[in-house]
Amino acid sequence: MKFLLLTFVGVVHLLSLSSGKTIYKNDISQRTFQEIKEEIASYGDVAKAIINLAVYGKAQNRSYERLALLVDTVGPRPSGSKSLEKAIQIMYQNLQEDGLENVHLEPVKIPHWERGEESAVMLEPRIHKMAILGLGSSIGTPPEGITAEVLVVTSFEELQRRAPEARGKIVVYNQPYVNYSKTVQYRVQGSVEAAKVGAVASLIRSVASFSIYSPHTGIQEYQDGVPKIPTACITVEDAEMMSRMASRGNRIVIQLKMGAKNYPDADSFNTVAEIIGSKYPEQVVLVSGHLDSWDVGQGAMDDGGGAFISWEALSLIKDLGLRPKRTLRLVLWTAEEQGGIGAFQYYQLHKANISNYSLVMESDLGTFLPSGLQFTGSEKARTIVEEVMSLLQPVNITQVFRAGEGTDINFWIQAGVPDFFSTDRNQMWTT
Repeated sequence: MKFLLLTFVGVVHLLSLSSGKTIYKNDISQRTFQEIKEEIASYGDVAKAIINLAVYGKAQNRSYERLALLVDTVGPRPSGSKSLEKAIQIMYQNLQEDGLENVHLEPVKIPHWERGEESAVMLEPRIHKMAILGLGSSIGTPPEGITAEVLVVTSFEELQRRAPEARGKIVVYNQPYVNYSKTVQYRVQGSVEAAKVGAVASLIRSVASFSIYSPHTGIQEYQDGVPKIPTACITVEDAEMMSRMASRGNRIVIQLKMGAKNYPDADSFNTVAEIIGSKYPEQVVLVSGHLDSWDVGQGAMDDGGGAFISWEALSLIKDLGLRPKRTLRLVLWTAEEQGGIGAFQYYQLHKANISNYSLVMESDLGTFLPSGLQFTGSEKARTIVEEVMSLLQPVNITQVFRAGEGTDINFWIQAGVPDFFSTDRNQMWTT
């Protein structure tokens, strides 16, 4: 499939750069840019072989078929669940059978939250059963639920202005969708801000650019010293409807019931496989995606696709009999949806060797037709990456965007390691 080339070709050619030095260091000046450019160009035939195998050869659609088998077999893979651990064991076996090297599991402690039964019913000004999805780590309501009047706001600023009205009420956020990174703060912080002004629960408009009456889920975070209140997402349509009702002066009352529970941390694993470098085996180029998902879908898009793209990168190299100079390491993260828990523990375990990490990559924006890569690093490194991406001209995937980031690799980015993040022409956010 075309999208896997996005991850793969960028990796295989960066492995050859800088005479064994990481590309984000100034010592790339030991070689002239022209020398590096010529070396990259010399991989043109290799790039064509990768493209032919992935798009037209026996590997065509392989990553899709692999992914379909896993999600159909295991289904949702929420953090702390038996299904996630089953998926990890299946992937551990798959990577061994694929002939990859140093396949192993690295232990991680991860959160275990279950949503239970949940419902929300508008009682006034009319009876209306609402679609909701509790947010990860939310507490539940008492068995009888919480019945309270609603305060509708469109921003945290409006909530502060109307703080005296919020006490004892359910705060409904009807924030406009700007973009994911800006708007998701309402999902993450909405319950805390509502609790600070005395609310008894919060309902957040789903963080989506469009809706077909489909609530979204995702992680939310409590804050020490602030009361914990139940919180869930509602549909865009219901948030807009209650906003209209409130603007007319209608009194809105909702009964909210949530059976959510938090359990002690569970045992889990990050799943690791490698192709060991031929010349600089201690130096690492990391490609990754996460295996966990939320409980209300198969997790094929978020992030099964990204995980299997990353696996396919190593499979293609192996199938072509290529041996990169640096070690190419695949990591399939656990508990990303809970805030990158598995990735953080991996970073803590490996950060002592940070100087050996040449590049970190993550695919977690959806698997659509790719347009390029997001990159964070020095301008010298960016120039090199642009030359590498020119090798993908045959499939028209050559753009290098700025501001690469990702939940699972942000720890490394903040420490100065350059990164790639895959970018698609049609990005979809599912949580």
